[in-house]
Amino acid sequence: MENLILAINVVLPLFFTMAIGYFLRQIHMVDEPLLKKLNSLVFKVFLPILLFTNIYQSDLESMFDLKTILTAVISVLATFVVLCLVVPLIEKDGPRRGVMVQGIFRSNYILFGVPIVSGVFGQEGLGVVSIISAFVIPLYNMLSVAALETFSHGKMNVKKILKGIITNPLIIASLLGIVFLVFQIPLPQAVEETIVDMGQVATPLGLVSLGGFFKFSDTKRFLRQLVIIVVGRLLICPAIFLPIFIAMGFRDVELMALAAMMGAPIAVSSFIMAQQQGADADLAGQSVAFTTLLSVFTMFLIIFGLKQMGLIKRKTRTQSRPVFFFF
Repeated sequence: MENLILAINVVLPLFFTMAIGYFLRQIHMVDEPLLKKLNSLVFKVFLPILLFTNIYQSDLESMFDLKTILTAVISVLATFVVLCLVVPLIEKDGPRRGVMVQGIFRSNYILFGVPIVSGVFGQEGLGVVSIISAFVIPLYNMLSVAALETFSHGKMNVKKILKGIITNPLIIASLLGIVFLVFQIPLPQAVEETIVDMGQVATPLGLVSLGGFFKFSDTKRFLRQLVIIVVGRLLICPAIFLPIFIAMGFRDVELMALAAMMGAPIAVSSFIMAQQQGADADLAGQSVAFTTLLSVFTMFLIIFGLKQMGLIKRKTRTQSRPVFFFF
């Protein structure tokens, strides 16, 4: 019963926070232009600050676990390569191929991984999630541009890929956090407290914005593709990789961080990227909505299952105040 309650308490706040965003949209308190601005603010300001803070405040020795980092990177690369081979066999439309590849291999790790791991392990888990993000986020962006460009236009634009990596605020924040951590560069107390408070805004505001974007219309046009993406992202990826992670000896914080990476829904930015690259943006938007909604149930099962098997043990939180207001 304790494991069941823990799984519920970790996942339900995500659902409730997104539901608030959806409700606000339905009563016209927020509209699409405002949601786009909020989403941009979260991904360009608050999430980068959160990433930087989590890395900066982490323990240097425990964060740079080469085994965990390599496992995360290789898992993403392997998934991408397999999808590039399989998806063309089951989908003829080029713009939809790119969206399907991106939708299955790319997770909304930073927005979902942080609160999920924090919900189980508190402050201890944040550094692990952040350092994995520092490596997989650039990889997600690079591979997404490559897939969308190749399948939608038949060629790869290297300049676009490089520009997307260099200008990504999450990547910049991660690198800055690593530099400040490695060289032990101190921040004035007032500055540190300010950025910590600002980082706390990222997850709730991001989830509210995400909930406001939910649309469930026109799904019949691409129901088959949508089912493939949802099943691939939320069921097949965790089912394949979680046993591998367990067999490799991962436990506790590292296992939960890797499980969140593989079980999180599709990143919101994948919809924006599909628009920019001339892919099927409608399919991308629906994929984000449905995987996000259904991930509440699949992530619950993952957390509950790992707890029942004794593979993750909840640790006592040491921070004086919660990292997110709903935990």
